[in-house]
Amino acid sequence: MPENILEKIIKNKEKKVSLLKKSISIESLKEKIDKNKRFINFKEKIKNNETKNKISIIAEIKKASPSAGIIVENYDPVNIANIYNLNNATCLSVLTEEDFFLGNLLHISKIKQKIDLPVLCKDFFIDRFQVYLAKSYGADAILIILAGVSDEVANTLYEEAIKLDMSVIVEVHNVEEAKRALKFNDALIGINNRNLKTLKTEINTTYDIHSVLVKHSGPLISESGIKNKDELLEIKNKTNIKTFLIGESLLKNLEKNSIFSVL
Repeated sequence: MPENILEKIIKNKEKKVSLLKKSISIESLKEKIDKNKRFINFKEKIKNNETKNKISIIAEIKKASPSAGIIVENYDPVNIANIYNLNNATCLSVLTEEDFFLGNLLHISKIKQKIDLPVLCKDFFIDRFQVYLAKSYGADAILIILAGVSDEVANTLYEEAIKLDMSVIVEVHNVEEAKRALKFNDALIGINNRNLKTLKTEINTTYDIHSVLVKHSGPLISESGIKNKDELLEIKNKTNIKTFLIGESLLKNLEKNSIFSVL
């Protein structure tokens, strides 16, 4: 059976995290966190919008992806964050995975120095060490991809993030993962329309899964594959989901994107 993309990324991440843990201690990361006061409540910002019946857009910042290749040639994450901020994005998602998405944790700290928006560290979390690492660079939220970790690892990542006052997005792609996600009471749950094993995108994934998640107390998010305002509004009308994580369609039309006109 051929290796899927997610497995490949996770194996690579395991090697990188193992090396990092030899040179950086969690204690040193805690000291760095204590000195940084620029944290914003990611989940609360979205929940505040929901109470006002407003749409939230988590605007993604990334240079490349395995499915699209290079998306932004002259990549300047701070400039992109500024454009999103001027267009009233609710939160930012910053890809920090280095080898497949050409990201870097430094991009978060540079953005947080200039832009007053909560930031999700979008990466492949497999070890509690990464939660401290992400927060030490200024991240306000982390991502737990249920397709990539066991329940035990997911529980550990979630508990460490909550302990650090970080928001958590638990990401699911099918009904089985959606059922697993329901126990994470304080998390936001993201329905990823992209299959991370094949990289194919299917908007119907949101429709197929959301009924399993409607009783979850935290906001639900539809992620990936949303190309325009009409698709966004159709998802909202059919599911009552009001939060959307959008990357490529924003990045490819940075200066003239109409998706923000729903805000």
